[in-house]
Amino acid sequence: MDMETVVKLYTTKAEKAEEEIQLLTSELEELKKFKNGITFPSDMECSPELEKLRVENMKLRYRIEILKKLLKAKGRKCSPQEVAKEIVAKLPGSKILDRVEIAGPGFINATLNREYVCCQVTKLLQNGVKPPNVGPKKRVVVDFSAPNIAKEMHVGHLRSTIIGESISRLLEFVGHEVVRLNHIGDWGTQFGMLIAHLQDKFPNFDKESPPIADLQAFYKDSKIRFDTDPEFKKKAYSCVVKLQNHEPSFITAWKMICDVSRKEFSKIYEKLDITITERGESFYQELMNEVVEELEAKGFLEEDEGRMVMFAEGQSVPLTVVKSDGGYTYDTSDLAALKHRIFQEKADWLIYVTDSGQSQHFQTIFGCGERAGWVVRSKLRIDHAGFGVVLGEDKKKFKTRSGDTIKLSDLLEEGLQRSLQKLKEKDRDKVLTPEELKTAQEAVAYGCIKYSDLSHNRNHDYVFSFDRMLDDRGNTAAYLLYALTRMRSIARTANIDPEVLQNAIKETKIHLDHPKEWKLGKAILRFPEVICEILEDLCLHTLCDYLYELATTFTEFYDNCYCVEKDRQTGEVKKVNLSRLLLCEATAAVLTKGFHILGIRTVEKM
Repeated sequence: MDMETVVKLYTTKAEKAEEEIQLLTSELEELKKFKNGITFPSDMECSPELEKLRVENMKLRYRIEILKKLLKAKGRKCSPQEVAKEIVAKLPGSKILDRVEIAGPGFINATLNREYVCCQVTKLLQNGVKPPNVGPKKRVVVDFSAPNIAKEMHVGHLRSTIIGESISRLLEFVGHEVVRLNHIGDWGTQFGMLIAHLQDKFPNFDKESPPIADLQAFYKDSKIRFDTDPEFKKKAYSCVVKLQNHEPSFITAWKMICDVSRKEFSKIYEKLDITITERGESFYQELMNEVVEELEAKGFLEEDEGRMVMFAEGQSVPLTVVKSDGGYTYDTSDLAALKHRIFQEKADWLIYVTDSGQSQHFQTIFGCGERAGWVVRSKLRIDHAGFGVVLGEDKKKFKTRSGDTIKLSDLLEEGLQRSLQKLKEKDRDKVLTPEELKTAQEAVAYGCIKYSDLSHNRNHDYVFSFDRMLDDRGNTAAYLLYALTRMRSIARTANIDPEVLQNAIKETKIHLDHPKEWKLGKAILRFPEVICEILEDLCLHTLCDYLYELATTFTEFYDNCYCVEKDRQTGEVKKVNLSRLLLCEATAAVLTKGFHILGIRTVEKM
């Protein structure tokens, strides 16, 4: 079959698929209108059959375009098999491939060299799990977490904190220099309200530290007074002015309130193994003056009902750079932060980890940065790593029964209680020491909370369920942690001394003769490929999917290939297959590195 005939064939298929799509779409529209008087939900618009047809149609059109380009370039008729033959003929020799074959109408099948894979797995054991070569070292600023002073961290901060930390660990693994920044809300009019309330409730606050254990309640009380008491509101505004003028006693009060919050934040960060440098809005106060002066001098600010705004190309909503009362906004501080990160931090790459609802805001910030001449896309990569919201099992925003936002500290505490219950159900409290049980409890609780988040595409909302995340079956941290613990216990079960194992790594050749050995060996070597993919889109669920695939592939291997042969009657070790034992160690090494990137603690015993 010549290429022109192939093009016609694919075109016919594509047209037929288009007709089927239109027909199904029409039928769905009718179904939505009529069906016992019930209106169907919008998710019917993407039925599996319709989506399958759309995907297939896209593939067909892509193939048609490729074939058309080939015809145009060649200027002659050429079958897919002939194209495949030319490609294979021009492929350079490679120790990675065993053979390259043409199959069917022009498919090219490449088979890995078994000896090469064996050698690479051995090198991984000898040298450790190394990152792929991703080019020159970059300085990357990652902006994540960002809670507000005087407010407790809630479940809404969970995703930004976990995703931001994991992205930072990933970048450090591949050799980049990472600056983790916590752009907290530690400045603004709300502090006038808080300081005024502090002065009334604790007049001697500058001499004696006030007992503000529950800052959230303190904030709520001050807000009620601000909304209902005109005199208090007047005093609050006066405090704002004095704070902005840096009057010593007001700065002292401000620092005191910030310190109370900071201590609470640090407890959360310590539990979740988060490393981050605080650089709040207060840091950029002086820089905001410079930014406004520069933008005014360049003629980028426009007057709009008393305020000064700046438009970015392609964005309909401008930034409010100066309010009508002369004050600054979040837009102003974000512009100042952008400029500081580019020119003072000397960043090559900026990553903002916030909810997807702020996408337009950050695109406008980046656009205004380009317009101002700060952002040069050929020299600076900028990503807004947006994410969906956390939902409860009722598919609504995750809240308490009373409708309040769930505190992150309460969520973590419940995770600890549930993980302990799960471990006790498995009688782990009877075989582990109290210290080992506590270590396992924390690893499972925090690991499952993190993994449940990271294993979902960050662009989508996800349903939070303790029962699902603590399940030791399926793609969960609990399953992977148990799998890793089992891998590490194999050598102990065989009474293999760690020193003997290290010598075996240097001297023993790994064999991948059995189909399950071969499958596992190839899976192990996919790790660098997965890392490179995540660096492109910053979606960590790809790593979670890979680790789950690796663990299930290991289970297949373990069920089919003995590593340690024991006497059925006495239980004594009769024979140890060192090659397979080393394959277990290699799998464990990759899983451990993956867990480290995800910020999940591993334990020797569970």
